[in-house]
Amino acid sequence: MKKAKINDDDMLPEYDFSGVKGVRGKYYKRLQEGYTIKIHKADGSTIVKEVPPRAGTITLEPDVRPYFPDSESVNRTLRSLITLISNRTKSAAKGKSKRELLAKARTKRTQRF
Repeated sequence: MKKAKINDDDMLPEYDFSGVKGVRGKYYKRLQEGYTIKIHKADGSTIVKEVPPRAGTITLEPDVRPYFPDSESVNRTLRSLITLISNRTKSAAKGKSKRELLAKARTKRTQRF
């Protein structure tokens, strides 16, 4: 992880970051799940706005996360599954039953050993 460079010309003397230890992505998970904004108006009223996760956001369950540390690994795995599904669909379209496909797969497995 690269450290951000601070331009001293833009920083005022009262800004002191020497003792700050920031945590990258501290609120990332919560933002992905959606969040609530509360706006307190001068007249004493409060507006509450619910912000849902972005469209297309996909959340991995905790037991799956160790196997997929980043988006690239998830996409690579899903692409390989898509290939398997499309191959199976093409085989089924040729008129072969599931039983015939399984028998063929077993034959190939036994021939390898």
